Amino acid sequence: MDVTGINRLEPYALSILRIMAGLLFVEHGTAKLLGFPPGTATPAAFGLISFAGFIEMVGGALLALGLFTRYAAFIMSGEMAVAYFLSHAPRGFFPLVNRGEGAVLYCFIFLYLAVAGGGAWSLDRLISGDKATRDLSPA
Repeated sequence: MDVTGINRLEPYALSILRIMAGLLFVEHGTAKLLGFPPGTATPAAFGLISFAGFIEMVGGALLALGLFTRYAAFIMSGEMAVAYFLSHAPRGFFPLVNRGEGAVLYCFIFLYLAVAGGGAWSLDRLISGDKATRDLSPA
């Protein structure tokens, strides 16, 4: 497959990245709010952790569906930046040492999605009828 053929797959790869990041983030939210999957966390009452869980569960679901993608991704990117600086950075400078590499990675993936949008397989594209991504069939 030449470079042109690979480039045609870009909107689909973007959608797969968005869907997987959204689904993984939903799991973080359900762990904080519902204690599911079992053994991951004790459900939070009210406070910063439950607020984060709400953003993760609702935002992750919106991201997985590709609905309000840019807004949800922007909010979740900010949440991850705050999480990094509140929870991880005080433990040390390097993300590998302070166990914050996941938060940093999520932050920048979400920031990218806030700029790039949902890709070819998103409800945003379907609702808007965006011609730029509607006619994306692989050659």
